[in-house]
Amino acid sequence: MSVQQVMITDCDHEDIEIERRVLNEATVPFVLKQCRTEDDVIREGQGAAVFLNQYAPITDRVMRSLPELKLVVRYGVGVNNVDLEAATRHGVQICNVPDYGTNEVADHALALMLALTRKIPLMTEQVRQGIWNYQTSIPIFRHSEQTVGVIGVGRIGTAFANKVHALGCKVIGYDPRISEKPNRSIPTHIELVELDELLAVSDVVSIHCPLDHARNLIDEAELRKMKPTSYLINVSRGGIINETALDKALSEKWIAGAGVDVAEAEPLPAASPLLRHYNFLCTPHMAWYSEQAAQELKRKVAEEAVRFLRGEAVHYPVNHL
Repeated sequence: MSVQQVMITDCDHEDIEIERRVLNEATVPFVLKQCRTEDDVIREGQGAAVFLNQYAPITDRVMRSLPELKLVVRYGVGVNNVDLEAATRHGVQICNVPDYGTNEVADHALALMLALTRKIPLMTEQVRQGIWNYQTSIPIFRHSEQTVGVIGVGRIGTAFANKVHALGCKVIGYDPRISEKPNRSIPTHIELVELDELLAVSDVVSIHCPLDHARNLIDEAELRKMKPTSYLINVSRGGIINETALDKALSEKWIAGAGVDVAEAEPLPAASPLLRHYNFLCTPHMAWYSEQAAQELKRKVAEEAVRFLRGEAVHYPVNHL
């Protein structure tokens, strides 16, 4: 293998021991930086052929300024901070790691769903206040008689669908990018429908699609189509749900509640009006996390870099050169 430098553009993990082990075993030299801006990346990235990247912006300007750059591997699934069109023009391969936390994210969506539908946070708070009365939770509905709508039936959406199907729920699905993958296999227990139908009949709507082509997919018009007893879950990306519209929907009781792990601006500002709603649950972009998933992510990012530098086919290409 020819010696080519790998730069970790930024990483907020506790350490990079897993990456270090994989890269050292392959005798690949690397350096860790903590870039935040385009200028940081351009200044620090000179001579690097491969970036392992978390949040630092990989823009057209960055790639024009770094002609030796040939591969960017993202820590995670989303590639929102990467200009994919520019990468393809500049001959830069972009990869992600789409399968490191599939069950974790699906489990988190399920946890948010159950917390909302069984009204666990609300009841816990009332018990703390000395109120011991299940009747304040009314109505709660039997899951085996509920319909769950899944927006995005890729790896994570399908995993979530399998879990709620095991509860006895009817599962319907909508995928805004289904036409791009005509050979995709959809489990028989997921009935594909149009978005309007999914919104109108679902008791729970759970979002599992990328932000690409889905910004503001759930806006005021879509929220008005949902049932007043229905719940909205988003463990995918902030920006898919219009937060102003969601605040209005919760204020005017168009829907029964919402649970999210992502926000349009992260962290969600403490002054966000969404936080005043008792039926709004929010976690800090942690759905992906388990100890095992974190270790798998770090290993796979480094292994993808090694494969590329050895001239082998990468496992997780996002753009096609």
